[in-house]
Amino acid sequence: MFGLIPDDVAHLTGFALYFAIFALPFIQEDAAVIGAATASIMGLAPTSFLIAAILTGLVASDAWKYWVGRLARRYQWAHKFAEKPGVSVAGDLVRKEFVQTMLTARFVPGTRIPTYVACGFFKANYVRYVLTLVMTASMYVAIMFTLFHVGGAVAGEAAKFWLPVIAVLALAVYIGVRWFTHREGRHGPMTPLTEDRDHPLPGMPGFDGTPLEGHASEKPADEKQQGEKPSE
Repeated sequence: MFGLIPDDVAHLTGFALYFAIFALPFIQEDAAVIGAATASIMGLAPTSFLIAAILTGLVASDAWKYWVGRLARRYQWAHKFAEKPGVSVAGDLVRKEFVQTMLTARFVPGTRIPTYVACGFFKANYVRYVLTLVMTASMYVAIMFTLFHVGGAVAGEAAKFWLPVIAVLALAVYIGVRWFTHREGRHGPMTPLTEDRDHPLPGMPGFDGTPLEGHASEKPADEKQQGEKPSE
């Protein structure tokens, strides 16, 4: 798909070009950014308009994924998921290291959708979520457009391979520094070996009889069983 988009956008102009740039992130975000940057260096449209189109598409394609996580809290499997070991650590990442987690999701392949859904599941502030999406998407677009305009299409196309590698290495260094410099009780959930930091999640489905959202009037299953009288 990466190889098709530059050729395809070369045949588009005006509204069709902007719409394609906006819609492509719903299919493949990285390919969409490359397509927009390619259109920019080819002079198919003003760079500022292309940046606006791709940023709007990136944010729109990710903003709704938050609500998938929120919706999941209404279903029974959310109870079982919330009780699994390590889920509380993921919740801590969303609550306490939100920006670092969102940056990781933007640049490390395979982490975007799970992270964005987790933000909804753990009830991160939605305004903050959207603002951080804008920030991380702007960083990504700025890097890719700069590489295309400075190094040409070859450098830009190569970035789709080595940029994630750099992101993974940077994340590993960040975690390593935290691991070697943390103080007892002060290191956060992004520090390695965090199994001992697992803890209950008050207010989450599955803990202390917390009901499914949207069914708050219903009694937890245990209470229902206790309240039922044995038939004679």
